[in-house]
Formats: sequence, C-alpha cells, structure tokens
Amino acid sequence: MSELLNTIKDAVINRKRKEIEGLVDEAINAGIEPGVIINEGLIAAMDVVGERFAASDIFVPEMLASALAMKLGLDKVKPLLKSGNQPSRGTVLMGTVKGDMHDIGKNIVNMMLEGAGFTVVDLGVDLTLEKLIEEIERLKPDLLGLSALLTTTMPEMERAVRVMGEKGLRKGMKIMVGGAPISKAFAEKIGADGHGGDAGEAVELAKSLVGKQGAEPC
Repeated sequence: MSELLNTIKDAVINRKRKEIEGLVDEAINAGIEPGVIINEGLIAAMDVVGERFAASDIFVPEMLASALAMKLGLDKVKPLLKSGNQPSRGTVLMGTVKGDMHDIGKNIVNMMLEGAGFTVVDLGVDLTLEKLIEEIERLKPDLLGLSALLTTTMPEMERAVRVMGEKGLRKGMKIMVGGAPISKAFAEKIGADGHGGDAGEAVELAKSLVGKQGAEPC
C-alpha cells in the first residue's frame, strides 16, 4: 500500500499527468481509503512541491504542472468521499478585486491551496465589494485571499480590507493579499493579516493564519 501511495506522490511531484488518474484508480481498486490517498499521496506531494518552489529548485511552470496532476487525482477521489469524512484545513474565499481581470496567479494559488487540503471557493475576477460581503456572510470563511495585478486597483484592495473591518466581518476570518504590485509593506499599511509573494508563500501563509482566527486584525 505504501509503495503505491509513494508512486502517486512521485507522479505528482514529477508532473506525470498522463499517469496519475490510472495510479489513483489502482489505489482505489486496492482498497486504499480515499482520505489516505489524498493525505499521504496527493497532499504530501504538493507539500514537497511547495518546498521545492520556495527553495527555487522549481519554478512556476513546474509547480503548475504538478498542481494540475494533483487536481486530476483529486477529481478521481472526491466522489468517493463520504460527506464530512475528509477534514478540511479551512475554507478560503479567493477573488481578484474590482477593476482587475487578471487571474492566472490566483488560479495557481487556488490549486496549491486545494493541494494543501483547504476548501477553496473562487469568486473570480472584477469582484465587487457587494458580492464579496454577500459571500463572506453566506460562507463564513476562515480566510479571505484578495489579488490584484494592476496598480490602479490597489486602492480597491485597501477599500475592501477597510470595509471588512468596519462591518465586523473580520472576526473569525483572516485576510491575505497578493499580486505582482503588492508588497509586504502595502499589506501592513492596509491592515491585511499577511502577504503572499508567490503561490508557495501564500500556501504557507494560509497554513499559519488558519487557526489564529479571533485575534485582533493588524
């Protein structure tokens, strides 16, 4: 069993998208629990990928290819999970702020977060504050991730973070921000709880922030 799980793990790490579905099917047919396949095969692989990306041993194309392989495997296993059987690390609400249509970086972060065991709800691009508030009130996420690529939309990100606080929506929810023009200093200035400089950093930040809810916002 452990040998097959290691094969699945290696397939994700080494970006073998053509093989991953067959390997996951083999594991399912061998009677390995879906949760074990996810945790010890798929998520364990993405932990390694994240570490390698952080160390600059691999770059965005390789990381994305591994994330896509992981998603193919995950899609095979998810239908077999009993409701509530597979614990999530937390719910993350993701979106690109109003006026910004860029989502490639956000989408990579989404896949990495899913690979790390989070439940991700993607609200897409050009996200209005009204829609954001509505979804936060409905879903009550553990973490909100806001992205921007255009410098002209950075004030919208600042506005969103400010309004979350004014409406009392930050209780029990952390906020992380990212995107090419976003810096740690900007994140601190607008009162976000953290800044992810890249996908790997964003995942590590999410892991550190979830479970710390209830603290006063920055």
